Amino acid sequence: MQKNIIRVDEENGAILENLSEECYVLNAALGEDFCRKFMTQAVKEERIVLFYGDNAIAAAKAFGADGVILDLGAEEVKDKLAAVRKELGKGGIVGLFTRNRRHESMLVSEAEPDFVIFKVWKDGFEGVKELTDWYADFFLIQSAAWVMEEGVDTVALRTDFVIEK
Repeated sequence: MQKNIIRVDEENGAILENLSEECYVLNAALGEDFCRKFMTQAVKEERIVLFYGDNAIAAAKAFGADGVILDLGAEEVKDKLAAVRKELGKGGIVGLFTRNRRHESMLVSEAEPDFVIFKVWKDGFEGVKELTDWYADFFLIQSAAWVMEEGVDTVALRTDFVIEK
Protein backbone atom coordinates (compact mmCIF):
# COMPACT_ATOMS: atom_id res chain seq x y z
CA MET A 1 0.00 0.00 0.00
CA GLN A 2 1.39 3.37 -1.03
CA LYS A 3 1.98 6.08 1.54
CA ASN A 4 1.05 9.66 0.77
CA ILE A 5 3.50 12.53 0.92
CA ILE A 6 1.93 15.96 0.71
CA ARG A 7 3.67 18.56 -1.46
CA VAL A 8 3.34 22.12 -0.15
CA ASP A 9 3.89 24.60 -2.98
CA GLU A 10 2.19 27.64 -1.50
CA GLU A 11 1.82 29.20 1.90
CA ASN A 12 -1.40 27.97 3.47
CA GLY A 13 -1.91 28.51 7.20
CA ALA A 14 -4.78 26.01 7.26
CA ILE A 15 -2.43 23.10 6.60
CA LEU A 16 -0.65 23.89 9.88
CA GLU A 17 -3.83 23.11 11.82
CA ASN A 18 -3.89 19.45 10.79
CA LEU A 19 -0.71 17.71 9.68
CA SER A 20 -2.49 14.41 9.10
CA GLU A 21 0.10 12.74 6.85
CA GLU A 22 3.40 11.27 7.99
CA CYS A 23 5.56 13.21 5.52
CA TYR A 24 5.54 16.61 3.80
CA VAL A 25 7.63 18.13 1.02
CA LEU A 26 8.03 21.91 1.12
CA ASN A 27 9.12 24.11 -1.73
CA ALA A 28 12.34 25.82 -0.61
CA ALA A 29 11.08 29.04 -2.22
CA LEU A 30 8.33 29.44 0.41
CA GLY A 31 8.67 32.29 2.87
CA GLU A 32 10.96 31.96 5.86
CA ASP A 33 8.21 32.69 8.39
CA PHE A 34 5.89 30.04 6.93
CA CYS A 35 8.69 27.45 6.81
CA ARG A 36 9.62 28.14 10.42
CA LYS A 37 5.98 27.78 11.56
CA PHE A 38 5.56 24.64 9.50
CA MET A 39 8.69 23.06 10.94
CA THR A 40 7.69 23.96 14.50
CA GLN A 41 4.32 22.27 14.04
CA ALA A 42 5.83 19.28 12.23
CA VAL A 43 8.35 18.66 15.00
CA LYS A 44 5.57 18.92 17.59
CA GLU A 45 3.49 16.35 15.69
CA GLU A 46 6.52 14.16 14.82
CA ARG A 47 6.14 14.53 11.06
CA ILE A 48 8.85 14.11 8.44
CA VAL A 49 9.66 17.22 6.39
CA LEU A 50 11.75 17.36 3.23
CA PHE A 51 12.57 20.39 1.07
CA TYR A 52 12.77 20.50 -2.73
CA GLY A 53 13.67 23.10 -5.33
CA ASP A 54 16.46 25.63 -5.57
CA ASN A 55 18.27 25.97 -2.25
CA ALA A 56 16.61 22.84 -0.82
CA ILE A 57 19.76 21.81 1.02
CA ALA A 58 20.22 25.25 2.58
CA ALA A 59 16.55 25.35 3.61
CA ALA A 60 16.68 21.87 5.12
CA LYS A 61 19.73 22.82 7.15
CA ALA A 62 18.36 26.23 8.19
CA PHE A 63 15.01 24.88 9.37
CA GLY A 64 16.16 21.52 10.71
CA ALA A 65 14.24 19.43 8.18
CA ASP A 66 14.70 15.69 7.80
CA GLY A 67 16.07 15.88 4.28
CA VAL A 68 15.69 16.91 0.66
CA ILE A 69 14.42 15.89 -2.74
CA LEU A 70 16.85 16.78 -5.53
CA ASP A 71 17.42 16.48 -9.25
CA LEU A 72 21.12 15.65 -9.59
CA GLY A 73 20.87 14.19 -13.08
CA ALA A 74 22.68 10.96 -13.93
CA GLU A 75 26.19 12.29 -14.54
CA GLU A 76 28.49 11.63 -11.60
CA VAL A 77 25.43 11.13 -9.40
CA LYS A 78 27.32 9.03 -6.83
CA ASP A 79 29.80 11.82 -6.15
CA LYS A 80 27.07 14.46 -6.07
CA LEU A 81 24.96 12.41 -3.66
CA ALA A 82 27.97 11.80 -1.40
CA ALA A 83 28.53 15.57 -1.22
CA VAL A 84 24.85 16.16 -0.39
CA ARG A 85 24.89 13.53 2.36
CA LYS A 86 28.03 15.09 3.84
CA GLU A 87 26.41 18.53 3.81
CA LEU A 88 23.13 17.33 5.32
CA GLY A 89 24.81 15.28 8.00
CA LYS A 90 24.18 11.80 9.28
CA GLY A 91 20.62 10.59 8.92
CA GLY A 92 19.51 13.14 6.31
CA ILE A 93 16.93 11.69 3.90
CA VAL A 94 17.65 12.16 0.21
CA GLY A 95 15.21 11.44 -2.60
CA LEU A 96 16.42 11.78 -6.17
CA PHE A 97 14.45 12.49 -9.32
CA THR A 98 15.11 10.36 -12.34
CA ARG A 99 14.04 10.95 -15.89
CA ASN A 100 11.50 8.38 -16.92
CA ARG A 101 14.07 6.13 -18.59
CA ARG A 102 15.38 2.76 -17.43
CA HIS A 103 19.05 3.58 -17.84
CA GLU A 104 18.89 6.76 -15.77
CA SER A 105 16.76 5.00 -13.16
CA MET A 106 19.51 2.40 -12.84
CA LEU A 107 22.27 5.02 -12.54
CA VAL A 108 20.36 7.00 -9.92
CA SER A 109 19.56 3.84 -7.95
CA GLU A 110 23.19 2.74 -7.98
CA ALA A 111 24.06 5.97 -6.13
CA GLU A 112 21.84 4.63 -3.30
CA PRO A 113 19.47 7.47 -2.45
CA ASP A 114 16.79 6.77 0.13
CA PHE A 115 14.21 6.74 -2.66
CA VAL A 116 13.91 7.43 -6.39
CA ILE A 117 11.20 9.69 -7.81
CA PHE A 118 9.34 9.34 -11.11
CA LYS A 119 7.29 12.28 -12.42
CA VAL A 120 3.82 11.24 -13.59
CA TRP A 121 1.39 12.95 -15.96
CA LYS A 122 -1.87 11.66 -17.43
CA ASP A 123 -0.30 11.90 -20.87
CA GLY A 124 2.34 9.18 -20.96
CA PHE A 125 0.96 7.41 -17.90
CA GLU A 126 1.24 3.94 -19.44
CA GLY A 127 4.97 4.43 -20.06
CA VAL A 128 5.55 5.50 -16.47
CA LYS A 129 3.47 2.57 -15.22
CA GLU A 130 5.58 0.18 -17.27
CA LEU A 131 8.75 1.80 -15.91
CA THR A 132 7.64 1.64 -12.27
CA ASP A 133 6.62 -2.00 -12.72
CA TRP A 134 10.07 -2.79 -14.13
CA TYR A 135 11.76 -0.79 -11.38
CA ALA A 136 9.80 -2.54 -8.61
CA ASP A 137 10.84 -5.92 -10.01
CA PHE A 138 14.56 -5.17 -10.07
CA PHE A 139 15.41 -2.65 -7.33
CA LEU A 140 15.14 -2.64 -3.56
CA ILE A 141 15.40 1.14 -3.22
CA GLN A 142 11.99 2.63 -2.59
CA SER A 143 10.28 4.72 -5.25
CA ALA A 144 7.82 7.57 -5.39
CA ALA A 145 5.43 8.97 -7.96
CA TRP A 146 5.58 12.78 -8.14
CA VAL A 147 2.10 13.65 -9.43
CA MET A 148 2.30 16.52 -11.94
CA GLU A 149 -1.44 17.01 -12.48
CA GLU A 150 -4.77 15.97 -11.03
CA GLY A 151 -6.53 12.86 -12.26
CA VAL A 152 -3.53 10.51 -12.36
CA ASP A 153 -4.37 6.95 -11.28
CA THR A 154 -1.54 6.58 -8.76
CA VAL A 155 -2.98 3.36 -7.30
CA ALA A 156 -2.03 1.59 -10.53
CA LEU A 157 1.65 2.51 -10.05
CA ARG A 158 3.98 0.17 -8.18
CA THR A 159 5.59 2.86 -6.06
CA ASP A 160 6.02 3.04 -2.31
CA PHE A 161 5.02 6.70 -2.07
CA VAL A 162 2.81 9.16 -3.90
CA ILE A 163 3.78 12.82 -3.71
CA GLU A 164 0.93 15.17 -4.51
CA LYS A 165 -0.62 18.45 -3.49
